[in-house]
Amino acid sequence: MKALILLLIFSTLVLAEKDMETLYLKNACHSCHGMYGEGIGASPRLQGVKEHILLRRLKDLQAGKPRSAFGSIMISFAQALDENETKAMAKYLTNLKTIIPDDRYDIEYSTVGDGGS
Repeated sequence: MKALILLLIFSTLVLAEKDMETLYLKNACHSCHGMYGEGIGASPRLQGVKEHILLRRLKDLQAGKPRSAFGSIMISFAQALDENETKAMAKYLTNLKTIIPDDRYDIEYSTVGDGGS
């Protein structure tokens, strides 16, 4: 019985994380903040920021208070989240990790026809 309860809790947590990943991608957060929340250009890094800080920032945005002029674009995105989604998104972003495939440089090169570069 305990195993069943633990399995249910674990599957709920995994499902909630998957839902937040879907929401992150659906709202195109990755286009400015990166696939793993690593930040791109002027868009801040979200990955690994403490959950209570992200939650405060999301709530500030929902109240219409951006931290910078560039942040004003985030107001509508933050306001689209309900209370549960806001909390879950802060938790999701805190736990994001950059995943780099091990084989990203395993490309075979041939020096034939390219001058040996």
